[in-house]
Amino acid sequence: MNQRRSKFYSRREFLRVASLGATASLLAACTGSAVRVSAPTQSPPQPTATPTAAPAAAVADAVSEAEAAAGAEVIVGDVLEYALTSEDWPGPFGFVTFKLREALYNGEMVYHIRTDASDPTFASENKLVYVPLLNAALNREEATSPLYVFDQGAADQLPVLSAIPGMDNFSPAMRVHQVTFKGTPSLLDSAEKIKEAEAAGDITVEKLNLIVNYPLVKWPGGELSVDEAKQEYLGTGQLLEPLDTEGLKVKFKLHQCFPGSRYIVTDTSAAPMAPMMSVAASPPTQALVEVKGTDKIWVFGNGFKGSGVMGFQPAIFAHRANEPAWSPFWDHFTLVWKDEAKVRVLRSEADITAALEGGEVEQFNGTPDSHPTGFVVNCPVPVLAPNTYTV
Repeated sequence: MNQRRSKFYSRREFLRVASLGATASLLAACTGSAVRVSAPTQSPPQPTATPTAAPAAAVADAVSEAEAAAGAEVIVGDVLEYALTSEDWPGPFGFVTFKLREALYNGEMVYHIRTDASDPTFASENKLVYVPLLNAALNREEATSPLYVFDQGAADQLPVLSAIPGMDNFSPAMRVHQVTFKGTPSLLDSAEKIKEAEAAGDITVEKLNLIVNYPLVKWPGGELSVDEAKQEYLGTGQLLEPLDTEGLKVKFKLHQCFPGSRYIVTDTSAAPMAPMMSVAASPPTQALVEVKGTDKIWVFGNGFKGSGVMGFQPAIFAHRANEPAWSPFWDHFTLVWKDEAKVRVLRSEADITAALEGGEVEQFNGTPDSHPTGFVVNCPVPVLAPNTYTV
């Protein structure tokens, strides 16, 4: 039987999400066997030279969980383990475990993950997703935060961040700055000390044409929260377990969206919404929209029940992850069916265009309550897999 809801959700209800969780049975979930990922021996597949439509397999009819698992592909080298579904919790999402990376902010430890990069060589060498659109951030400095890396620094030197969540200038889209010592290296554990060393002539700092997406997980005074209930898309957090700073790993919810992508949620440009979404605030990422560093995402405010953020069908990317026109930084839109008697599952941008042209759905920038003001959400994709959603 088709399952529908006659009500669409406003921005307030989107944030509350008290009753948005769909049961795992809606997705015909079976036991989700975890896949342990060995150290990659090959670089992630490189995108083609020009944007293309999503492959037919990515927008095909739903497949079984077993078929999806067999067709899954890890595209981020720091993934340690994942499962597309799980019977260990009631929520309709799987999990992905990342290797944690360490950095410094004002002398204190920061932990982050690595997912994407704007340069194909750097992405290949570090087994990250190559995202050409991130180069747009080179033209809008205020969209990024500086990240300082060191060429032959002190033995205990770690990369240095200039901003963390809670600051108006924090962005996970970081522009890499190369620090080189002229003499004997010494430990530099803050952006201020780097500036002082540069002014004293002890180092050179080169601003590279490289943007990376390094979402923060734990920082001085804060960290991403754990969802103990593990029932709803947002719940009380995007982490499934407390992060392991000894073993350097972190376990995220892994969500399904069309076409053929599984993603995580780490931060949003909408600072007032971030605490209620239990993610970090990254206000500067909103500037990525103007320079075309984002890709469109559509979520559904009514229609068939499912695993989407508002409790309906999964969201739709304009492009499949790992394609040249894709970006992990979502330009967020909401679709609402005008007549729920005519609801159907949409699977691609082409489906959305047809529904809009046919007057079947209404489109809102952001959410119905925020329209016409939109926002950006950082949702990296570590795993590609065929879609399983059906009604």
